[in-house]
Amino acid sequence: MEDDIRERINLSIGRIRYIEKDAYSARFKAYFKEVADFIVYAYDNIPKAKKVNRLSFNELYEINQELYDDILTDNYPTSFANPDYAVEFLGEEFGRILAFLYYEIRGIIPYLYEDRYEEFASVIELFLEVYNVFLDPETASYKYVRDAIYYHMYDYADVTVERRTLETVSPDFTFATDIIMNSDLTDLRYLFKYGEYISENETKTAEFLNKLSETEVRSMAKTYVDGFINGFKTMGIDISNKRSVNIRYSIGQERMVRYAIEMFKEHNLSPVIFRYATSRINRRLTIRTGFVSTFANQQYEYDHRMDEAVFTDKALLERKLEVIEDTYKKNEKLAKEYAGPAVIETFGEKPFKPVIKNNVIKLSEKQQKAVLDYQTKSANITNKYIPRDKYSFTIIAYPVPEIGDNFEDIFAEVVKVNTLDNELYKNIQEHIINELNKAYYVHVKGTNKNKTDIKVMLHKINPERETNFENCLADVNIPLGEVFTSPVLTGTNGILNVSEVYLNELKYTNLCIEFKDGKMFKYSCDNFAKEEDNKAFIEENLMFNHETLPIGEFAIGTNTVAYVMAKRFNILHRLPILIVEKMGPHFAVGDTCYSYSEDMKLYNPDGKEIIAKDNECSVLRNSKDKTEREKAYFNCHTDITIPYEEIGSIAAVHPDGKEVLIIENGRFVLPGTEKLNEAFG
Repeated sequence: MEDDIRERINLSIGRIRYIEKDAYSARFKAYFKEVADFIVYAYDNIPKAKKVNRLSFNELYEINQELYDDILTDNYPTSFANPDYAVEFLGEEFGRILAFLYYEIRGIIPYLYEDRYEEFASVIELFLEVYNVFLDPETASYKYVRDAIYYHMYDYADVTVERRTLETVSPDFTFATDIIMNSDLTDLRYLFKYGEYISENETKTAEFLNKLSETEVRSMAKTYVDGFINGFKTMGIDISNKRSVNIRYSIGQERMVRYAIEMFKEHNLSPVIFRYATSRINRRLTIRTGFVSTFANQQYEYDHRMDEAVFTDKALLERKLEVIEDTYKKNEKLAKEYAGPAVIETFGEKPFKPVIKNNVIKLSEKQQKAVLDYQTKSANITNKYIPRDKYSFTIIAYPVPEIGDNFEDIFAEVVKVNTLDNELYKNIQEHIINELNKAYYVHVKGTNKNKTDIKVMLHKINPERETNFENCLADVNIPLGEVFTSPVLTGTNGILNVSEVYLNELKYTNLCIEFKDGKMFKYSCDNFAKEEDNKAFIEENLMFNHETLPIGEFAIGTNTVAYVMAKRFNILHRLPILIVEKMGPHFAVGDTCYSYSEDMKLYNPDGKEIIAKDNECSVLRNSKDKTEREKAYFNCHTDITIPYEEIGSIAAVHPDGKEVLIIENGRFVLPGTEKLNEAFG
């Protein structure tokens, strides 16, 4: 630690220890004492907890629980991090903004664990600056508090935003890599080295992986690594000049990740591993990108999903863009050598249904537009230095113990699903694609209570040498089992309905979307009693505050083995979209699967070129008009799957009106696909 930062920390902590003795408004005393106590506890105990070999598992567990105690479900109703409680106790003027401040201050946990002392110093100094406002009743105004937060975010963007940008491409940040490679993974005390909330999901996952043989765990790692490497081959991208791969995983999976790191090194790829963003300046809704653990309290995260509204304006967003551009420019070589993300997802957590609160902070309409503009510009900067057509990715998923008593059996079945026969599915899916390539459009209809009735328009092709649908096998997207395309938007009309679906870790009940010329026209769900709450829920968490979104993808999933597994264990509603999208037809709203890489030539295993990579939105990227170019991408892509049991029919409709059924009453009926029905038997 540098001397000047040490001095700043010592002065601030010394001052924070004596906050309780100050004479100031009794109304706010409880708040500042609670936050001060948290800061002091973290500062005093995290250095001890980092020396895991000197403490017992129970001692480490107690410190971990204490760090998160205030926001755990049982305590959250009376926590100042809860906007409702903060408003009730502190008043409407200050409650929301002080709840946000506490949320931001809780970021000191990872700062202290990772020795990020400058960020730690800046956050506790912000706390003292706001605290000093309340020492003098004459200066205690919302504007003073908001300005203190705003200028903190603005002034430290060259630290927080620069680090976030750099750590996503640089192998030099080795905090997590060191834990994975240097810890005794049979001693579960290593889990507490991260500083993340540790639950039974993390401990039992680690225990379970430790029980598996080396051969079994290596095989899991190999499936994951091979999928990533094969992605380069499938897309015809040169991997020889790549030197880093971003590994994203959940805490508890370290034994598999260790083998994966060793395997990636055989391909000259070093691990880039980072924690999900800590400061709200780098967060987007409840999305967590990086290594993660189980949510300490998902309602807490949901309540603070748009807290950036406190400080977001055009000037700050422009500042962020400047920092991102400058960081990439200084580290152009690292960006060029970046091979892409290799993601290990988890699933099986208990379903979360958020409580809608009136006191949460939300982006104004003006801020929403500014943020959307920022996201477009930020994505363009990233694509400039890390072109989408120059890197690949892979995603695989495994259950967590929270899925239930059958965890180990489910885990074993998922391993089987992840390693199904590529050759078998390649041939079956070719039958489906060959028929779809004759179609003018595809007609999808639901059955029973499912109201789906939608016509999906397809691009005109020469079926002898071109194809509309990609034959998706087990490379970038594990498990295998789908054929997909980017539909023509004009003429794609109708209703998409699904009884229950989980999207971005949030549950939607009876989600219904009407499309007009391929774009969301009307939408509803039955999550909440009030229609306006349901609409707002969709707009915020599915549409990401866009006015509308196009259909970026239409696909038919063929993985009936995964579907039957889900039904057998009654876990369909707890599977990730990664697996669910292979278990029936699905529609993605947002960008196409080929965003920012539409001009790359791609071919199916049969040699036919995949030409359906654009739609009427993405082609705007070639417009001479800058305003039009900025309408090409939405920087989101969310898959919505209709399970087989809700499908009445999927038919390829030829230009002459002839209909050829692919699926009828949830079963494959196209000749050459009958083997897919064996799993149902």
